[in-house]
Amino acid sequence: MGATVTTANNDEKTWGGGHEIQPLGSSYGKMMMWFFIVSDALTFSGFLGAYGFSRFKFIETWPLADEVFTHFPFMHGVAAPMYYVALMTFILIFSSVTMVLAVDAGHQLKKTKVAIYMFLTIIGGIIFVGSQAWEWKNFIKGEYGAVETVGGSLLQFVDKDGRRVALADFAVKLPEQREALTRSHSTWFVEDAQSLPTYTVAEVQEGFKNHPEILIRTEKLTDKKKKTVLSREESEAHLANAKYVVEGANLIRNEYGNKLFADFFFFITGFHGFHVLSGVIINIIIFFNVLLGTYEKRRSYEMVEKVGLYWHFVDLVWVFVFTVFYLV
Repeated sequence: MGATVTTANNDEKTWGGGHEIQPLGSSYGKMMMWFFIVSDALTFSGFLGAYGFSRFKFIETWPLADEVFTHFPFMHGVAAPMYYVALMTFILIFSSVTMVLAVDAGHQLKKTKVAIYMFLTIIGGIIFVGSQAWEWKNFIKGEYGAVETVGGSLLQFVDKDGRRVALADFAVKLPEQREALTRSHSTWFVEDAQSLPTYTVAEVQEGFKNHPEILIRTEKLTDKKKKTVLSREESEAHLANAKYVVEGANLIRNEYGNKLFADFFFFITGFHGFHVLSGVIINIIIFFNVLLGTYEKRRSYEMVEKVGLYWHFVDLVWVFVFTVFYLV
């Protein structure tokens, strides 16, 4: 089957993959975009499926999203569980609406409206990517800190009312000399060596002794979906087995709970963020083509429609990520 060649004198719509054939009434470009979307959807399905399997395998020690994502810009110290994530989701969905309006304006060959709605879509994408970066920063930095035991269990600190207590609120500074490994101060320097935590295990243990009102809670969930809070005697026994002070999160350990939680967070949200960033870059290119009148000369804004399909896909994937990772 030979491919049909479109010339300047040939106004017929053809499909580049066959002779005078348009499967489902779509052009070759739109069909290829749909093939990409389907393959990428299968990839995201695998990631989310792996997350769901791991979560329910370690359901007793899985962090609670309402306790992890509590930050909101310019509201330091105020607990706002999931508020900022919800705002991010709204902004991304709204950008999908502006993309629909851009595609519709393209069908009507209204260049100015296409440019305006494409610009709003780009702004929404940039805000979303920036919001994800801000969320990553807070997730990596952490807020309260925790202690990891010899057996790998995570211990968090709370007051008698069950409210989280930060290490900085009770840990003491002991006269112990510590120095982080650097290239100039160590013989065996490792390039990716982690920086030292703010406090040592001994400083946390000493501060805990001086604050009898503080208790320890473990990763395990109770029947009421709350973390298990230990008695003072049990807390002291568990803290005696402390090995690491954990601040924030990375690919090795995290202060929020099960280590896989941080791994999936970085991988899934990072992979989706890469898709959004790619979409923003592509939209910027198409936006400038619109301003230059490229599609006006062709009398077709199909390219806007094709990037619109990708943008809607990215938005739809985030709805699933938001539901599975943050809400369920």
